[in-house]
Amino acid sequence: MRYAVFLVPLFFIIHTAKAQESLSKDISYEYLDKLIAVCKTNYPKIKMYEARVAVTEYGIKKAKLSYFDIFNFSYLYSPNNNTATISPTVLSGYQLGFFVNIGAILQKPTMIRQAKGELAIAQYDKESFDLNMEAEVKKRYFTYIQKRAVFRVRSTAVLDIESMVSNIKHRFEMGQESIEKYSQMLVMQTDHSQNLLNAESDVLIAKSSLEELLGQKLEDIK
Repeated sequence: MRYAVFLVPLFFIIHTAKAQESLSKDISYEYLDKLIAVCKTNYPKIKMYEARVAVTEYGIKKAKLSYFDIFNFSYLYSPNNNTATISPTVLSGYQLGFFVNIGAILQKPTMIRQAKGELAIAQYDKESFDLNMEAEVKKRYFTYIQKRAVFRVRSTAVLDIESMVSNIKHRFEMGQESIEKYSQMLVMQTDHSQNLLNAESDVLIAKSSLEELLGQKLEDIK
């Protein structure tokens, strides 16, 4: 009985240690960089921040071009040339006017500085979000790798348990093992099979969580 009780935990200790040693070997930083690039290309909120930066850049151009708004030209045609309201009069019957809005001149530098400030804020927001997204992609990728490693460990453990159950079953049939010990191994086999299903589910969930940021399947990213 003690042999069966302590042997199974020993299997898990050995396999868990192997998984910890090999976990880093499953990680490809080159592939991770590809995932981050795909995320930046496909994730809708990143595109939103890029559009916001583009809008603020346009705002600066618009503010600079608005300098022309401070100048106004007008003319008045007077057939009898006796209703002149704008000076100077050029050509007979025509009166030409030129106006400058002094208040607008004083406001333009402030408007341009404000537009540049809005652009800087939009750029900082985008840079901050990009960093957050990179961290999130890495986090979900590492979680996915971890879940796959756990699944491999539990798969190996289930195979070991099945081998032990087969051996104990044979000994039980030969009258060399008790029904209690055989039953305990069957329960243990069931528990580990359930753990394997949970581990497989965790892998699928982690994969789906990562693909949410990428906008496409991992299998399509080579």
